[in-house]
Amino acid sequence: MGMAKTILAVCTVLAARVAVGAAGGGGWTPATATFYGGGDGAGTMGGACGYGNLYVQGYGIDNAALSSELFADGAACGQCYLIICDTGKTPEWCKAGRAVTVTATNLCPPNWDLPSDNGGWCNAPRHHFDMSQPSWEQIGVYRAGIVPVLYQRIKCWRRGGVRFTVSGFNYFELVLITNVAGSGSVAAVSIKGTKTGWLRMSRNWGANWQSLAGLAGQALSFAVTSSGGQYLEFNGITPDGWTFGQTFSTYKQFDY
Repeated sequence: MGMAKTILAVCTVLAARVAVGAAGGGGWTPATATFYGGGDGAGTMGGACGYGNLYVQGYGIDNAALSSELFADGAACGQCYLIICDTGKTPEWCKAGRAVTVTATNLCPPNWDLPSDNGGWCNAPRHHFDMSQPSWEQIGVYRAGIVPVLYQRIKCWRRGGVRFTVSGFNYFELVLITNVAGSGSVAAVSIKGTKTGWLRMSRNWGANWQSLAGLAGQALSFAVTSSGGQYLEFNGITPDGWTFGQTFSTYKQFDY
C-alpha cells in the first residue's frame, strides 16, 4: 500500500473514532464477517429492511446483512458500522490499515440446524456481518471466507432529509422511513391526519411502520424518535390528495 493510501486509511479510522466519541459510543467489539451479493453488489438489493433499491434510497453499495442478535427484529435497520479486519487473529486474510463503513440493510438468516461456532454464523448470540462483496474487499482478502473483524457503531451521514414512502390500501397505511442520519435507525413513530391527533404506529417489518387509522384524503404528519433518542416532527409533508406508493422528501434530518 502506498503512503497516500495508508494516510487515508488512518484518517478514516481516526475520523470514525471521533464520530463514535461524539455519539457516546464505546470501543471495538469483536465479530465475524463474510460477504455476499456478487462483485457488483447487485445481490444485496432489497432485503429484510425493505429499502428496495439501495442506490435510489441513498444507502449505496456499502451495506451488510446482520446476524439476528444485531438485527434485533429490524430495530437496527439503517444503522452504520465501522468495520476493520482483525489483523491480530488472521493477518494473512486482512488488508492492514483499511476500514469500511457499512449500513445495516438486511438480515443474515439464522441456521438453527448448526451451532453458532460451526456454521451457524448468523445465529444469536453471535455478532456477524454478511457484507456486500465490494465492502468486504476493502478490508479483507477475497478468498478468506469467514474471518474475525472488529466493529464500532458510528454516526450515519446522509444527503438530504428523511424520506417517507406511504404504501398500503384502504384503512391500512404502511410507511417506509428512509435516509435517516444520526443514529440511523428509528425507535418510534406517530402519524397524524388533518382530522386526528397523534396516533402511535407499530413496526410492521424492517423499516416499515403501520397504522390502521384510515387516513386517506387527509394531509399527513409524522413524529419520529430515532434510536439515539432525538425527536423530530415532520408536519404536513403530504397533500390531502396523496396516493399509496408515493414518496415524500423532507428537509429535516437527525443529528443523533
